[in-house]
Amino acid sequence: MIAYGAGNVASVQFALERLGARVRLTDEAAAVAEAERLILPGVGAAAYAMTRLRELGLVEAVRAFERPLLGVCLGQQLLFERSEEGAGGDLLGFIPGAVTRLEPGSALPVPHMGWSRLERVRDDPLLEGIGADDYAYFVHGYVCPDGPATLARADYGGTVPAVVRKENRWGCQFHPERSAKAGARILNNFIELPETPAC
Repeated sequence: MIAYGAGNVASVQFALERLGARVRLTDEAAAVAEAERLILPGVGAAAYAMTRLRELGLVEAVRAFERPLLGVCLGQQLLFERSEEGAGGDLLGFIPGAVTRLEPGSALPVPHMGWSRLERVRDDPLLEGIGADDYAYFVHGYVCPDGPATLARADYGGTVPAVVRKENRWGCQFHPERSAKAGARILNNFIELPETPAC
């Protein structure tokens, strides 16, 4: 798991360890290249996160990673091309589109903070065992674009792509480490993914 000063590292680590995973925190490109799986956590601003990844020399290491990669919360947003947050800026560029400010209407506060139901859009090994009555815990003020990469959605005054995938890279907009049984199932599914997942 990448440790780059972006918030929720400890809680994700403990959730994975409860599932029996061996977690190594790193800010080194060589360790990223050797990892069996990679988690890109994050809480906060996309521009800061990308600046830290660049300062640590990790952007190219993450882009070159060919085994399963999971972005959590801000980590999902970083999978896209760019963000409108702050002055805007380029992200990792795995999935087309721009991350934009969440605008759910005047009746709902921003950030979206709380439990929302997951609606599966299509089957995927990461969502094995997730049903129509499963909820996840969200904390975010920006939202990814809905498109072909979306595996599951939530509703918060409009569509929120809750789980995305392109090739060997997945993202969860919510916090699986805080999402009770459903979150633990998703993390366990990620642990059990084959090293070379089918697209």
